[in-house]
Amino acid sequence: MDLLPISRALLSVTDKSGLADFARFLVSRGVELVSTGGTKKLLASEGLPVTGVSEVTGFPEIMGGRVKTLHPKIHAGILADKDNPEHLATLNELSIRPFDLICVNLYDFADAARKELPLKAAVEQIDVGGPTMLRATAKNFHSMLVVPDPAFYRRVQEELADNGMKVTLALRKELAAETFRRISRYDGLIADYLFSHEE
Repeated sequence: MDLLPISRALLSVTDKSGLADFARFLVSRGVELVSTGGTKKLLASEGLPVTGVSEVTGFPEIMGGRVKTLHPKIHAGILADKDNPEHLATLNELSIRPFDLICVNLYDFADAARKELPLKAAVEQIDVGGPTMLRATAKNFHSMLVVPDPAFYRRVQEELADNGMKVTLALRKELAAETFRRISRYDGLIADYLFSHEE
């Protein structure tokens, strides 16, 4: 589809700059917010209605947050092709609601690298769920909008405001490509760190 309506968003970010204003814009236009951990706390503290990921999955965040979004009720909602009736039927059959927008930025592994953290501490800054959601959303850009950085909040807001809370395929494709570039750099940084540090 060319114009994708945005009605449900998942926000899970490390860099929280500008997030409250972005989320407030979405809520003011009827978008339902789902979120995790510290992001959810921030949004709730701003008085914004937000549903926790664990309420969606029916499963708590575990292992100190290592496992929270890796669940079919999240990833089926991200990966469903909205132009595919079989995908939509599967969602309906399993009572899974689709997402339209995923706003994720990653644990700051670059900061861990700058601090020369010991390897055991550094690996705790390797994001797993974040890149997984970003990759899934970017792959499914025909049916999803991925927002990988606060730098894109204003542009997304302007496009949504101009198009009656719909976003163009052109912007979705552009941000998908940008997302894959960022994930590639992130993985490269981690690989370099692992190769250059002893256990």
